[in-house]
Amino acid sequence: MPDPVLVGRLRADLADAGYTAGAVRDAWGPLADEAVGHGLHGPALRALAARAGSSEGVGAGPDAVGVLARLLFLGVPTAQASVDRVLVHTGSEGLAALGLAEVRGGEVVPLALVRPQDFDDGDVTAGAPGRSGQWWIASDLDEAALGGALPVGHVLGVGGASLTLAGLQLPTPAERVLDVGTGCGIQALRARRVADRVVATDVSPRALAFTRLNALLNDVDGIETRLGSLFDPVRGEAFDRVVSNPPFVITPRVAGVPAYEYRDAGFAGDDLVAAFVTGVGGVLAPGGVAQLLGNWEYRGDHDGLDRVREWVDASPVPLDAWIIERELLDPLAYAELWVRDGGTAPGTPGYGALVAAWLTDFAARGVTGVGFGYLLLRRSVSDDGPTLRRFERLTQPIGEAQGGLGVHLARALEASDVLARLDDDALAAAVLVVAGDVTEARHHLPGAEAPSVIELRQGGGFARTIEVDPALAALVGACDGDLPVGVLIDAIAQLLEVDATALRSDLLPRVRELVFTGFLGVA
Repeated sequence: MPDPVLVGRLRADLADAGYTAGAVRDAWGPLADEAVGHGLHGPALRALAARAGSSEGVGAGPDAVGVLARLLFLGVPTAQASVDRVLVHTGSEGLAALGLAEVRGGEVVPLALVRPQDFDDGDVTAGAPGRSGQWWIASDLDEAALGGALPVGHVLGVGGASLTLAGLQLPTPAERVLDVGTGCGIQALRARRVADRVVATDVSPRALAFTRLNALLNDVDGIETRLGSLFDPVRGEAFDRVVSNPPFVITPRVAGVPAYEYRDAGFAGDDLVAAFVTGVGGVLAPGGVAQLLGNWEYRGDHDGLDRVREWVDASPVPLDAWIIERELLDPLAYAELWVRDGGTAPGTPGYGALVAAWLTDFAARGVTGVGFGYLLLRRSVSDDGPTLRRFERLTQPIGEAQGGLGVHLARALEASDVLARLDDDALAAAVLVVAGDVTEARHHLPGAEAPSVIELRQGGGFARTIEVDPALAALVGACDGDLPVGVLIDAIAQLLEVDATALRSDLLPRVRELVFTGFLGVA
């Protein structure tokens, strides 16, 4: 365990310096900020140098945000005197004692990054704002700071995938949450916002050390760390929620291909995700929900989502499942993505051999593509077994709604449970209301009075666009929380001069879909 007193001093220093994500972005500007996101530090360093030069002789010393951004965000050696003036309580020696830096010849050389990260919890209550705030997240130096490939024991900081999963986490209360493959602990911190206790596991002692440090650095208690793979550290226990950004990257099991701990668990192909799906039910309490990111292979003519369906069916514990494929890459694109991710750039020694190893591995299993997406699994509470089974592809851009997609997922699960209790007669008696983010678009051929295409568009959630016919468009437009669905359908049937019973049979299944996806809500 890191020294809690020393970590508390560092926390106070970072707060006093105003070391926030917004302050860092302001310090080096939008262009440099975008460049940093691409692993290019030059523009940011030039902006920080100009900022330091303009503040020479002002106040008590160098610009605090600039010094910390250089040292802890970019991982660049910084003058010891500057660091000591900014970190008043911790000092450069305190950073060294925490293992975050070394002091060499008047310079502080960073051994880790400590970056500010904004968050927003979201809220499942309509119209209620989420709770926003900020963390400081410590992790290993990235490839830009190292100037080369990553070591295999690298502990990753907050990247795109971890932010995605954090945004997907349900914002509803839970007692116990399990974070499998915690890494730097970002998912554990996010889960602790709504959970009484969190157990964070990893196969890497270094990752667990970062998780403990980050919990202390952000003054968060209730996070317990355990060493071990998958569900081994928690056998016999039950959790209300399981979250995981597991090391799901498909990696060739041959000599010369680095096995990075943060992305590779030593399984062949997509076996890790398969093992997670088939095993997670054993640690979920009844009604408990598991959320993870994953890859799945397309082999020959076998659809990747069908493979995931088989994993769900193989679970000895009945599971509800909502699987969303967000991306599909061919073998070459997948290989190049993860070779570059490890710090080996095109044109550098070893790049071609690594890509070839991936392609050979894929060819041996007949892999034609690799899907990436979100998995939501729930231990069934119904005596009749699973009531939710959705395997879908949603590749459209998704807006950054407040609190991420977690709010939308929570509402969809609630809608699914409501719909499972309503037969068609009960649904026809229900009063519905159109969601506030839904708009309608009508497309007409030149000179035509009637539209050739009518679309309903969703502004939040998964930003779905659904083509509807005039009858369903009229029903949605009339759902204002006043009259029951069945009464509206009868009126529309009379207006369109069609059989009301046939129209009800046609519309009610589609109404169910609109309620689940968030276009309509039960008033």
